[in-house]
Amino acid sequence: MKDIIITAKSIRRELYILLASFIIACGMNVFAIIKYSRPASELITMIGFVAFATALIYLVLALVRLIVWIVLRLFKRH
Repeated sequence: MKDIIITAKSIRRELYILLASFIIACGMNVFAIIKYSRPASELITMIGFVAFATALIYLVLALVRLIVWIVLRLFKRH
């Protein structure tokens, strides 16, 4: 059976993508708080929704990255 090696570079890249997803989700939360004139305490109380939005954004980005990878592999062979 072949061993799978995950490099430090790929781990760092995934962490950066996850951090970017979290920043986007926090930005969406701040935008909603400002737009709907909610109290600033919602930055903390809505952290569960921010975490869910982070996971959702990360999964969407993973799906897009997978599709791009597949398309590039198909064109690389021809």
